Amino acid sequence: MPATLLPVALGLFSAITVAIANVAVKRGGDVLTARMVLSVVMAISVLPFAFIVPPPPVDLWPAVLGAVMVHWFYQTCLIRSLHRGDLSLVFPVMRGLAPLFTAILAFIALRETLSPIAIGGLVMASVALIVFALPTDSALDRRRLDRAALGWAVGTALGIAAYAVVDAEVARDMPVTATFIVWLFLLDWIGITVVTLWTRRGAVLARVRPQLKAGIWGGLAGTLSYGAIIYAYTLTDTTALVTAIRETSVVFAALLGWVFLKEGFGARRTFAALALASGLVLMQLG
Repeated sequence: MPATLLPVALGLFSAITVAIANVAVKRGGDVLTARMVLSVVMAISVLPFAFIVPPPPVDLWPAVLGAVMVHWFYQTCLIRSLHRGDLSLVFPVMRGLAPLFTAILAFIALRETLSPIAIGGLVMASVALIVFALPTDSALDRRRLDRAALGWAVGTALGIAAYAVVDAEVARDMPVTATFIVWLFLLDWIGITVVTLWTRRGAVLARVRPQLKAGIWGGLAGTLSYGAIIYAYTLTDTTALVTAIRETSVVFAALLGWVFLKEGFGARRTFAALALASGLVLMQLG
């Protein structure tokens, strides 16, 4: 595979696997507990590699811990948005705004720039995803709930953009990319586990049992997804492009939500998905 296509392939692979992970969390019912199980499974899945890869250099530990804190912020917003709205509603918003926010943060923090064609594709893709996220007719009686969900989804988009930029910078600075992937996952589970144990105290085991199957599958998918995207960041100097490619997960998640969660899709989202694909092509050409 040509080197220029490898980040694209990794982004698409990450899109499919992150969609599976989010559907697993949403389908579990108790989003907080399911997300905790997912994070713990991700940590366990990389634990053997902690004895193989070199540890992070001392001077990069603050950056690693900073990345973990950003991921905790993202998880908080994600859980709230999944609690308040349909997956096919909130997921497109958080993923649709994420590339635009990433481009802005990457320009400020990493001095990354996009060509006019790529900027046009980015805007087109973002608008398409917002259109994709508008409520279906069946959700008209839940507009107040939808507005709250959208607020948390926007916060999630900011979290995605922040961790994309931070992860890209740390991964590029790390002598061995796998070191960052392993230690990020080994530390990421702590925050959400503390919150879950506190809020579900007295009923943790009862809450965990129904989430085990979905959490295990979601955790394995999450490990593959985040590992792939972090590696993709090291292969290109355009973080927003990699993030945008990954956000095609909105289409996969909506399809999964339609099949497994009985959530709407419809003609409008079909056309929006086509516009999204066109915008991503323009970004790649740019």
